[in-house]
Amino acid sequence: MIILKIGGSIITNKDSQREVDTSSLKRIASEIKRSFDNSSKELIIVHGAGSFGHPPAKKYQIGQPFEMKDYLEKRIGFAEVQNEVKKLNSIICESLIEHGIPVIAIPPSSFITSHNKRIYDFDLNLIKTYLSEGFVPVLFGDVVIDDEVKIAVISGDQVLQYIAKFLKSDRIVLGTDVAGVYTKNPKTHDDAVHIDEVNSIEDIKFLESTTNVDVTGGMVGKVKELLDLADYGISSEIINANEEGAIAKALQGMKVNGTKICRK
Repeated sequence: MIILKIGGSIITNKDSQREVDTSSLKRIASEIKRSFDNSSKELIIVHGAGSFGHPPAKKYQIGQPFEMKDYLEKRIGFAEVQNEVKKLNSIICESLIEHGIPVIAIPPSSFITSHNKRIYDFDLNLIKTYLSEGFVPVLFGDVVIDDEVKIAVISGDQVLQYIAKFLKSDRIVLGTDVAGVYTKNPKTHDDAVHIDEVNSIEDIKFLESTTNVDVTGGMVGKVKELLDLADYGISSEIINANEEGAIAKALQGMKVNGTKICRK
């Protein structure tokens, strides 16, 4: 089984609320279709919330402590975030279906709960059933009910990590807007040096995030989730999904410029 994570920055314009990068989405859907037709492996897709989910999550400070007198406003914020990420998911699934990929949307808020912002209850049987029938489940970063902080944001990276760990995924491919991990933000520093492999959080502990830090933790948060998977023998690679053909190659096991996350 392969899990593909498509970053929100690849399929949406984070500078413009609720704007999908249509050309990028079509290209990625085409690459997924090409690799899907040439592979016998099961595929799960997880995507970020991008400019749909992050603005309302930030506006309502979802996941932050609050007093019960403010709970109504928080519930409105929860509903707004959930509604926005479902809109993005619908657009993505529509494009994938148009390219002949049998996807099925599975909103995490409908069946996942958390404890102190970490996934606590996640029934994987539904995903396993869809996979066994040849479908491609599509999940995403979402808001969920939390038994400690009441409502929380669960990132696509955390969803990915949970699925990979308990369904024993073979490989993880993360498509972001940069070719992996760098010593500095490559978008703002010309002297940023690419890191081919990360084996420990110490490797990047004092480094800048390679993308804008958002409510789900940015690149450092992604690497932490992936290092946890590496403890279970599951390797991951972070690639630049803006590079034409990179996703298709990575899904087919070909060499792609990026950063490998694994334990030595």
